[in-house]
Amino acid sequence: MSNLDREAVPALCGGRGFVVAEPVRELLSPRHVKLGESSEVRRLLPNLGRRMVGAWCFIDHYGPDDIADEPGMQVPPHPHMGLQTVSWLHQGEVLHRDSTGSLRTIRPRELGLMTSGRAISHSEESPKPHARFLHGAQLWVALPDSHRHTDPRFEHHAELPQVTAPGVTATLILGDLDGARSPGTAYTPIVGADLALTHGADVRLPLEPDFEYAVLSMSGEVHVDGVPVLPGSMLYLGCGRTELPLRAESDAGVMLLGGEPFEEELIMFWNWIGRSQEEIVQARQDWMTGSRFGEVKGYDGAPLPAPELPPVALKPRGRVR
Repeated sequence: MSNLDREAVPALCGGRGFVVAEPVRELLSPRHVKLGESSEVRRLLPNLGRRMVGAWCFIDHYGPDDIADEPGMQVPPHPHMGLQTVSWLHQGEVLHRDSTGSLRTIRPRELGLMTSGRAISHSEESPKPHARFLHGAQLWVALPDSHRHTDPRFEHHAELPQVTAPGVTATLILGDLDGARSPGTAYTPIVGADLALTHGADVRLPLEPDFEYAVLSMSGEVHVDGVPVLPGSMLYLGCGRTELPLRAESDAGVMLLGGEPFEEELIMFWNWIGRSQEEIVQARQDWMTGSRFGEVKGYDGAPLPAPELPPVALKPRGRVR
């Protein structure tokens, strides 16, 4: 899924100026964003109160949506640069196409990981026919300067490692957790894990004190370090933790997201991450003139036009609130 906001505003993020160096409990409410005519997502990052969690810089939660009589997800070809996209489903399927020639159907708890590097374009759509319900999250990871001009690529991992304990099964999406490692390519110290909790589970997850963390609630009733976190909301936890208490009041699903605080300062505009005004201007020109980002073949529809750039200059900054 993309940022389809036609009135996109730049997000100035990165840097360590606003990293919380101690444990906190900062509940982030979503912003509701329309995608097309009928779809709506809950956007957790970038948020008015928090721009990044480690290298995680964009999080949309959507569904569960009944799309039995609807076309479902329909995201036309659009560009990316300077980031990775992580497609994660609890229900439904998403058909991914991109300008490297990848064509893959992503199913629940399979990792679809696209590294844009210097430039890529892709589309996402619900297959025909498709399952009745669609529920998942779309996340972006900022690439560090040393890797942001890498060749674009797409990875699909149907089998992912799991960590189990009484009442919880953790599936590793990206990075490391409790000795398990995801096969997905990561470019910064990071973790992303999907946690399935059974009713009554009362567990403590091991954490890295140098990482900052957040927990996104996908479904059910769960208390994170004593704070109830409703589906579609996220609790930012800061740094300095060695473990995280979780208690499930019903069967529940959450995503644990974290990583070493991202040091570099960024500009995020529409579907691009850059370091300067000139990079963003060039990316827009390249997309609108049909160069650099390649072609998505097989999608039935026109690519998305880029929104207009704001009238003020874009400058990279840190974790502005």
